[in-house]
Amino acid sequence: MSLTIWCNGAFDAAAMGRLREGTAGHRLLLASGAPASLLAAGASDPALAEADVAFGQPSAADCLRFSGLRWVHVSTAGYTRYDTPEFKEAFRARGSALTTTSAVFADPVAQHLLAAILAGNRQLFASYRDQLGDHSWPTSERRYAARLLTGQTVVMLGFGAIGRRLAELLAPFGCTLYALRRQTRSVLGVRIVAEDNLTQVLPLADHVVNILPENDATRNWMNARRFGCLRSSARFYNAGRGTTVDQRALQEALESGRLAAAFLDVTDPEPLPPSHPLWTTPNCYVTPHSAGGRWDQDKAVVGHFLANLNAFAQGGELADRVI
Repeated sequence: MSLTIWCNGAFDAAAMGRLREGTAGHRLLLASGAPASLLAAGASDPALAEADVAFGQPSAADCLRFSGLRWVHVSTAGYTRYDTPEFKEAFRARGSALTTTSAVFADPVAQHLLAAILAGNRQLFASYRDQLGDHSWPTSERRYAARLLTGQTVVMLGFGAIGRRLAELLAPFGCTLYALRRQTRSVLGVRIVAEDNLTQVLPLADHVVNILPENDATRNWMNARRFGCLRSSARFYNAGRGTTVDQRALQEALESGRLAAAFLDVTDPEPLPPSHPLWTTPNCYVTPHSAGGRWDQDKAVVGHFLANLNAFAQGGELADRVI
């Protein structure tokens, strides 16, 4: 089956070469203006009207307008721009598919979260502050403040590809794992929690890991009431989307000591302005939406698409299918 494939991905030269090679049996249309990064929205492009398949970050409006489009594969794990009732209903009605690149980013994000959990437990951030500051040597303070991850309780808000991989990485530590999930079917080693029961679980948490996507139902989902359920020794991590957290409530929880620490890879807005108070809020640590990063990112993203392209052309099952 020969397909017309439209792409606006911002990939390095090696990955683009692999894309051309992997689509040699098809017609490849490259958009004239690629987004600055995988996270940026693509501009409208009339050439998409010719395509059977779109790869990258196509305009959501274009995807709806050009009904001949049979499959959209976004180059990110998130798909907020396409996560609307209008988009889902239109794609389902015409039998079109939407897939993501979650499989590529699940492992790096999960490893990033595990690194933050371990670094906080082992007092690495506090010791680094000392190195940058007065070069003190508070041996007893650091030793007696250190915690073991072994046997601690981790509550995950969301349980998609990232949550599943994080659960695998935490398994050797014998943690008690809870996960908020719309589908409440059981998962080996993880206690699935419905939203109505979450406030009973939050007080048990040593670590609360937010990996919720952005949509109308999740904006400011982690609010003052939910922060108020946590123990003062708990730590909060956000690798989902910045808009899912009431950042003012988070700041107040940290400043008041009602929350031990926060580790944010995503914020609202992004980039976080230099004058934003979260930069200087006590025990708040920020990384620049880099949790999903990996040295071979472009190669892996293109490889994931090409594997899915082969499945699509053969009538097989698509990986990371949303619609």
